[in-house]
Amino acid sequence: MTTTIRLAPEIEERLGFLAEKTGRTKSFYLRELIEQGLEDIEDYYLAADVLERVRGGREKTFSSAEVRKDLGLEG
Repeated sequence: MTTTIRLAPEIEERLGFLAEKTGRTKSFYLRELIEQGLEDIEDYYLAADVLERVRGGREKTFSSAEVRKDLGLEG
């Protein structure tokens, strides 16, 4: 699958410089950035979505005492 993005000229320049100096392609570095950063982005946005549902009363929550009891960890 091919995806096209527009980069700010200064980012394009930095990417080109890095690729030229290391002998790798710009595509290599873009792929690395996406693969390494996607997990962090998913964590952030999915957590923000859950937080919004919790604050809106649309997500069930449990106290730590409830969780300990359900897991049989009561002291």
